[in-house]
Amino acid sequence: MLQDYHHRPCAKDIHGLNDYRPVTLTCIIMKCFKRLVMIHVKTQLPPFLDPLQFTYRSNYSMDDAISITLHLPLTHLDKKGTYIRMLFIDFSSAFNTIVPQHLIGKLSLLGLNTSLCNWILDFLTGRPQSVWIRSSTSNTTTLSTGAPKGSVLSPLLFTLLTHDCATMHILIYIFKLTDDTTVVGLISEDDESAYREEVRELVCWCKVNNLHLNVDKTKEMLTSGEHGEITPHLPSTAPQWRPSRTPSSLVFT
Repeated sequence: MLQDYHHRPCAKDIHGLNDYRPVTLTCIIMKCFKRLVMIHVKTQLPPFLDPLQFTYRSNYSMDDAISITLHLPLTHLDKKGTYIRMLFIDFSSAFNTIVPQHLIGKLSLLGLNTSLCNWILDFLTGRPQSVWIRSSTSNTTTLSTGAPKGSVLSPLLFTLLTHDCATMHILIYIFKLTDDTTVVGLISEDDESAYREEVRELVCWCKVNNLHLNVDKTKEMLTSGEHGEITPHLPSTAPQWRPSRTPSSLVFT
């Protein structure tokens, strides 16, 4: 499968190579074929696989994800002695860190047949890539990790990789829209033990699945009701935390 890659800036201010991301450019026939594969994969999946993942869910949109994510905290804040913590997760090049063999293991457990899993593995591994600038072309590098950006299959494969990223406590939620992830903790009576445990578990889960937290862009927000008060608590988890300039906002360090 031959693919061309177009490198486009991922930031307004370009300072180095890390500010560029490769985007796959494929012929129209291959684009149509990958869309057919995506439809076929979706028919093989069990219903209600990940109820808090809003990508590719029928009759749901980004607006629904935002509304539901906000509804639970706002309802919780109507009670006395409550507040919420919302942790906005940012992954560093999330699609680029997918380990195909690890993903295929999850797809097999979800019930996808062997032929389909083998095709996806072949799609993700052994991808030649080079950079072309004017009349100069770099040496070709073969990639066997990650999923090509710009491919309609990549977001779906990422959602399947992260389908088992869930919480055990009923008052802690992980909302997902592809790689946009938000942890919501509904805190009562100053007890953050469940929230802290889930954050620790999330960090461990990321390490196992080769997803890297972007510590500069991952933020946490504390919010109380109109007349509520928050006793400051810094979660003693890894990675460590430090207060930001805004008292109600924390960032990873």
